[in-house]
Amino acid sequence: MSAATTRDRTPRATRTPAPDRLCAEAVDLAREAAEEAAAPGVVGEHSGVLAEGDRVVTHFFECKEPGYRGWRWAVTVTRASRAKNVTLDETVLLPGADALLAPEWVPWSERLRPGDLGPGDLLPTAEDDPRLEPGYTGEDAPPPNSVLSPELADHLDAEDAEITDRAPTRGAIAAVADELGMGRARVLSRYGLRLAADRWDESFGPRTPMAQAAPATCQSCAFLVPLAGSLRQSFGLCANELSPADGRVVSLAYGCGGHSEAAVMPAPPALAEPVLDSTAVDPFPLRPPADSGSVPTPDTTSEDLGHS
Repeated sequence: MSAATTRDRTPRATRTPAPDRLCAEAVDLAREAAEEAAAPGVVGEHSGVLAEGDRVVTHFFECKEPGYRGWRWAVTVTRASRAKNVTLDETVLLPGADALLAPEWVPWSERLRPGDLGPGDLLPTAEDDPRLEPGYTGEDAPPPNSVLSPELADHLDAEDAEITDRAPTRGAIAAVADELGMGRARVLSRYGLRLAADRWDESFGPRTPMAQAAPATCQSCAFLVPLAGSLRQSFGLCANELSPADGRVVSLAYGCGGHSEAAVMPAPPALAEPVLDSTAVDPFPLRPPADSGSVPTPDTTSEDLGHS
């Protein structure tokens, strides 16, 4: 292989074009365009030029707009080949290297936090929400885990209708399923249950300071209302109005000072019957009644003391 062929295959560095002289000198034209697009007095000093291509140059001006620290007005000018007249291309406000920027946009579904939902707010769920899974409605098809195909199910329904007129219809089955709480279109998936359990365990679980100082766990508390389903094994509802978890789902390993058996208040002791009747008042008259017939005896002590 010849040296010439080797040189032809060697990658060449990209050459940055030098700014066009006429376009780089059009500072006044670029400033007028920036001042026309911006508010009065917010276009600052000229801070440099950048060659965008052949006969295409961008002029940068400082932005004095409050709240736009580090931003620059960028005005791009150009001219045609062999022409001396410079024309305006575009004017934009761009952030610089140390510009104050807004935080990265986050979808509203990821910005929501517990307690953000207020009266009248609607929180839609996606059709493929991983926290939910299809539920059995019993209207148009057998359950998803049924071994019967739709064709075989229709055939069996026809045979049942010939055997008896009192065979339950799909509508009746759907009504019963709705009464039993099985008529929901979607139910919680295992992933959704795990998320809820982790969230409840973090708020009212055994690792909280309240549970660490509790005399006993909620599993032995009379104020615990057990949940239904698989969550019954780990969680319940607190019904103690004086507890910090009143009306909340708590872990069975949680606890607080409001435990029903933590400090049972003793009954007041019963007072013994008095030996003497000291609870009643006995009247003691100062002198006998007037109609009793008795004559009071005169006191002669003072007369005896007056004689020697």
